[in-house]
Amino acid sequence: MRGTYMLIWILIICLSQVAVQSQYYSKSLPYHPKPVKLTNLHFFLHETLGSENPTAVVIAQANIPSNDNNSSVPFATLYAFDDPLKIAPEHDSEVIGNAQGLAVYAGTNTTDAVMYADFGFTTGKFKGSSISIFSRNPTAEIEREVAVIGGRGQFKMATGFALLKSYFINATNVVIEYNVTVIHY
Repeated sequence: MRGTYMLIWILIICLSQVAVQSQYYSKSLPYHPKPVKLTNLHFFLHETLGSENPTAVVIAQANIPSNDNNSSVPFATLYAFDDPLKIAPEHDSEVIGNAQGLAVYAGTNTTDAVMYADFGFTTGKFKGSSISIFSRNPTAEIEREVAVIGGRGQFKMATGFALLKSYFINATNVVIEYNVTVIHY
C-alpha cells in the first residue's frame, strides 16, 4: 500500500513538471477579405404534405390536451422537410435545388415557426453552394422576412435576408415565393 502511494506521488510530481506546449489558438494574422458581393436570388419552394410522397413530415408532437388557438398545427409540433426549389410556381417547373431542415411551431397563441433550413443549389451558376436560414417564420402572414445566417460554396460567410410570400396553399401543397438578398465574399 505504501509503495502505491509513493508511486502516485512520484507520478504527480513528474507530471507537474511537464511543460504544456499546446495552445487553444494560432498566431493572429491580418485579415484581408475579398470584396463583398451582393446576390439576389428568386425561386419558389414547393412543399407537399400528407400525400403519398410528402416532402415535409411531423417527426415529434407534444402531448398537449388542448389546442387553445384552434390552429391546424399545434404548438410544439416538429417537422422535418426536404422541399424542392424551383424557378417558377408551376408544379412541373425546373428544379434548381432543395431546402432541407427542421421547423418547430413555437408560438402558443400563433402559428409562428422557428426554422432552420439549408437551401442547396444543384444546377446553374450556384451549383454546389447553399445558404442557411435560421429564423422565426410567422407562417400565418402572407408576406414575411427571415434571416440568412450563413452559407457554403460561393456563399461563404453569407448574411442577408429572405422575403417570403405565400403563393399557393391548400391541404396538401404549399408554394412559397422567395426573394433572397445575400451578402457574401
